[in-house]
Amino acid sequence: MRAMVMVLTGVMAIMMNAAVRASDNWPDFRGPGHMGIVDATDLPLTWSESENVKWKTAIHGKAWSSPVIWGDQIWMTTADPAGHERYAVCVDRNTGKIVHDMKLFEVAEPQFCHDFNSYASPSPVIEAGRVYVTFGSAGTACIDTATGKVLWTQRDLYCNHFRGAGASPILFENLLILPFDGSDYQFICAMDKNTGKVVWKTNRSVDFGDLEPSGKPKGDGDFRKGFATPLIAALDGKPVLLSPASKAGYAYDPRTGEELWRIEEKSNHSASSRPVAGNGLAYFCTGLARGQLWAVRPGGSGVVNDTNVVWKVLRGVPKKPSPLLVDGLIYMCEDSGVLTCLDAMTGQEIWKDRIDGTYSASPIYAAGRIYFFEEHGKTTVIEAGKTFKKLAENTLDDGFMASPAVVDNALYLRTRTHLYRIEK
Repeated sequence: MRAMVMVLTGVMAIMMNAAVRASDNWPDFRGPGHMGIVDATDLPLTWSESENVKWKTAIHGKAWSSPVIWGDQIWMTTADPAGHERYAVCVDRNTGKIVHDMKLFEVAEPQFCHDFNSYASPSPVIEAGRVYVTFGSAGTACIDTATGKVLWTQRDLYCNHFRGAGASPILFENLLILPFDGSDYQFICAMDKNTGKVVWKTNRSVDFGDLEPSGKPKGDGDFRKGFATPLIAALDGKPVLLSPASKAGYAYDPRTGEELWRIEEKSNHSASSRPVAGNGLAYFCTGLARGQLWAVRPGGSGVVNDTNVVWKVLRGVPKKPSPLLVDGLIYMCEDSGVLTCLDAMTGQEIWKDRIDGTYSASPIYAAGRIYFFEEHGKTTVIEAGKTFKKLAENTLDDGFMASPAVVDNALYLRTRTHLYRIEK
């Protein structure tokens, strides 16, 4: 009995600490659960440049990376518009003052980056004492958050990002996992988070079917590259690394990089949305060409299109914003502002409506509300549920390419030019 009490006490302590961590920190661009679900209970419903703004800080450069938060520190990346200089920036969460503005890499000949993208689009990932930032092939770095000292850099991993890098790193146990889906090379790899050394590297296995006799890719490089951030999900009682890429969505063993299974959708390419998982299913948005949402039952090996795909939705699917999975419902914001609510088990449409604007940032859910952040500065708030109800529209001076962060009951919003703390 005493042993059981000690075990239960330990479990309760772990759960309580996890709850504290969830409210105090925002470790990657979709939050503590990595799927945009927020435990805040009293976020503001309305704001403007003159209402509910605790502070506003200008951030130099052009960058779409989302802020991450640990304790009193907010970290993000930025770059000069031409891509020659790559920075990590740390802002004090309480005051909005810049604590660190660190040039990490100089790039003499930057790869091409489309005007819609930036040279600092991948978001950092943070944990106690360390933040990990990447610029794709230009370099990845680990920084001591207490001192601002660079602990290691990794510049040996390469692909031609073609339009610019987009995928963000994730942490799992002692590994920093990051996809490299370029027009020339397509792989996913894991680095030792303490040293930056590569632990495993796995090439994408889909047959693109567009090679010249020499083995070089032919046609448009867009049909080979990807932008999506992976997700670690508990499926069938074990951790599974879900990683969308061009023409396929993959499941890997995160400890070894072994491919477990994959879905293929060869008419599609350049996946950008991060997957979600729940109800024993994985949900993939399949790409930019013709957005589709697939619900996939885990298991099997090789291509599981015919055996494991439970349902597909072919309309209203986002190409860039990630979906939300809340209380058995999936909410999607298509890039042009079409909102769709689906039954997560069947894919049946519950409702569809439209909010004006153009969307790249991923939405968040908090306390019965869903927040959508638009490229020209508008945020639309709706009530979550089986009927569409708009609650508010709010506007800031510049637009959102980065996704929001939340700690306690404050929103941390990065526009193209500034970082805001929005709070009642």
